Amino acid sequence: MDRQKFAFDKTNFILLVAGMVIVIIGFLLMAGEGSSETQFNPDIFSVRRVKVAPVVSLAGFVFMIYAVVRRPRGNEDKPLKN
Repeated sequence: MDRQKFAFDKTNFILLVAGMVIVIIGFLLMAGEGSSETQFNPDIFSVRRVKVAPVVSLAGFVFMIYAVVRRPRGNEDKPLKN
């Protein structure tokens, strides 16, 4: 197959995987023990879980959107052929 017909190139896929890894890291930062009915755990409101992890996850999602929207090199000036 002709490489010009693919919407993504190798760089797009690498950026997608990097974005997925960033999102997974954000979700791992949110993980931890919760509170039970008998004991309150104040760690559920830590800065890491409430502020840092959502920002990291959001950055990963934005990075993945960029990876999907990014045009491969060499396709900027060429019109699409049927």
